[in-house]
Amino acid sequence: MQKNANNKLFLRVLLLAFCFYNGLIIHAYAQSNTFIKYVQPFSGTSASTTLASQHIEDKTERLANTIPAVSPPFSMTQWTPQTQLSEKKCLAPYYYNNKKFYGIRASHWISGSCTQDYGSFTIMPISGKLKTSATDYAADYTHAGEVATPSYYKTSLPGYNLLTEATATLRCGLIKVTALKADSVYLLITPNSDQAKGYIKIDRQKGEISGYNPVHRIYQGWGQPAGFSGYFFIRISKVFTKSGVFNGASVSADQSIKNRKDVGTYLGFKLQKGESISIYAGTSFTSIAAAKLNLETEINGAVLTAIVSKTNQLWERSLGQIKVNDPGEKNKRIFYTALYHAQQHPRLFNDVDGGYPQFAGNYIKKKLKKGNYYDDFSMWDIYRAQLPLVELLKPDLANDFANSLVLKGQQGGWLPIFPCWNNYTAAMIGDHATAFLASAYNKGIRDYDVKEAYRLMRQNAFQMPDSAQYLNGKGRRGIDSYLKYGYIPMEDSIPDAFHKREQVSRTLEYAYDDYALATVAKDLGKESDYKQLMKRALNYKNVFDQQEGMVRGRFADSSWYTPFYPDHRELYITEGTPRQYTFYVPHDIPGLIKLMGGEKKLENELDSLFAKKEYWHGNEPGHQIPFLYNYTYSPWKTQLQVSRILAEEYSEGAGGLSGNDDAGQMSAWYVFAALGFYPVDPVSGNYQLTSPLFKQAVISFHNGKKLTITTIRRSKKSIYSSKVTLNGKSLTKNQVTHQSLVHGGELIFYLQDEPIKP
Repeated sequence: MQKNANNKLFLRVLLLAFCFYNGLIIHAYAQSNTFIKYVQPFSGTSASTTLASQHIEDKTERLANTIPAVSPPFSMTQWTPQTQLSEKKCLAPYYYNNKKFYGIRASHWISGSCTQDYGSFTIMPISGKLKTSATDYAADYTHAGEVATPSYYKTSLPGYNLLTEATATLRCGLIKVTALKADSVYLLITPNSDQAKGYIKIDRQKGEISGYNPVHRIYQGWGQPAGFSGYFFIRISKVFTKSGVFNGASVSADQSIKNRKDVGTYLGFKLQKGESISIYAGTSFTSIAAAKLNLETEINGAVLTAIVSKTNQLWERSLGQIKVNDPGEKNKRIFYTALYHAQQHPRLFNDVDGGYPQFAGNYIKKKLKKGNYYDDFSMWDIYRAQLPLVELLKPDLANDFANSLVLKGQQGGWLPIFPCWNNYTAAMIGDHATAFLASAYNKGIRDYDVKEAYRLMRQNAFQMPDSAQYLNGKGRRGIDSYLKYGYIPMEDSIPDAFHKREQVSRTLEYAYDDYALATVAKDLGKESDYKQLMKRALNYKNVFDQQEGMVRGRFADSSWYTPFYPDHRELYITEGTPRQYTFYVPHDIPGLIKLMGGEKKLENELDSLFAKKEYWHGNEPGHQIPFLYNYTYSPWKTQLQVSRILAEEYSEGAGGLSGNDDAGQMSAWYVFAALGFYPVDPVSGNYQLTSPLFKQAVISFHNGKKLTITTIRRSKKSIYSSKVTLNGKSLTKNQVTHQSLVHGGELIFYLQDEPIKP
């Protein structure tokens, strides 16, 4: 009887302890929960269920490929539940509809992309008998009881009677595993190398585990070492009674293992019901020692609730830069989820002491004098809206991005086209590091070596690298042809690139980059460069067939490629059709209008695109298209189409995005459009106006100023603008400047039910 009474008393105490602990988590979450409560981290982790997704032409684009990332904004490592093994291209670590759980992954997946994870490792708790083959230890799990926020993740594993929680700082993670019944518990820690090159070591006496997962390049130099690794240092709060290593199902009592397939370590514990293990993990791209220093600096021995609270506060401050007021809770959830997704990348790459791996280096460590170093610039995607959003809200961060690009150019010899994995990739097309640097420069973001930035941008625009450097991914693809003909002819198939051919799209995007560089050249007094670049900025005309009224493939002898299919995916167009890409002249819409035959012709062509359902929002090249009605006599059609896209292309739940989010570009589009303006041409510093989604939004800028955006509707159906004022003055050109916004004040949109037609 006394024994039973003691057991009942123990259970009561245990229950009270659990309630107290959960209360701490809830309290930490509620302390700063004004905006983060609206974020849905699972959004984009399954096939799209939006209204628009049913006619997406490329079904692979129906996966937004985001992950439920736990980390502060723009961090080094994201911590995510893992439902997908490997670091293979186009496979995210997590998909909502997968049924197996493989642990918590310290991930470097580029959110919303079709690239690959790299330098990652995974921590998986199991109970009962030791199992080391992934097919054996994978846990069945459901979403019941699962909690995901930007700062905290929790799930239960019923088959193992374990509760798993995770939180994170910029470079480190804290995972807590609690036994729901007395049992043997094992932690499996695996470097996720697909190249059988991982290493892991146990220091049993100190309760520490360390290792690395070597990073390999893709695109240019595919499979070659990237010159750095994903390093980790782990400290366990509880003494483990057993330890060893494994590769697959083969287990050994050794305390280290290296360069074999599916390697990992196991750590064994005996836990009573309610007992927990805390796993403190530091990450780095320079060394194990640096990962340890990062851990000791950012977390040390802090408890999970303290880290959750701190990371909550970081997100609250960041999300709270834009406060939206609207009776529609659904729209708030979509908006703040988009703002969360738009703040994943570029990725922090330096340690707390300023150390970072040299760009395109061979395990050489560099050290910053100030600021932070970033990588994973999905540049073809994010120069359009995601980076401009950073420029608007966080100019100091944009300055670090710009300085990082200049450092890359200095260390590698050439300004990179699409810098990911801290290497040259030459992925996608264009030369949009130039577009971003010019955009930042023109907005007054200049606390870096501007002279070096210009030299590097100019080199890309005027020179062809030698063959070895070109093959390594340096320089513009097809630059010789572009300079010779004023366009890239069909004869140049761009063989030394992942994206081959695509000559017309390359020509159009290089013309934009030439214009971008011209704006900087003019400001710096480089008159000769300015004149040449502005002439080249008109090269888009060389691939415009006036008879067809669209862009088209062209041969070196000036003849057009036949047959011409305006609405088919063509080899000379990047991820789209000639009709879609015809509207990519963001820097010279008046020139495009003239080529087309006037404003009415542009309007008719836009009408045709939307009528044919040829507008494809799930891919980036057309993101400016809905705003081009502002250049016609019917700007109300911009308001109509943008309102429709906001409603049809974005929604709630795991299928809430209708295409690859690509490092937050689709999400940034939503943020801008919902606020009522969008950077069709980011370099110009002008934003095209549309109808805001919310009743009111308040933007807090870095300079201390605030902009209040107020929408006055005649009725709930009102989406058409009758007047827009900024600080009492009417805006008459359907646009507003960057400088006028950041000076603060009040932007008022007056909306009515019917459009004002010409």
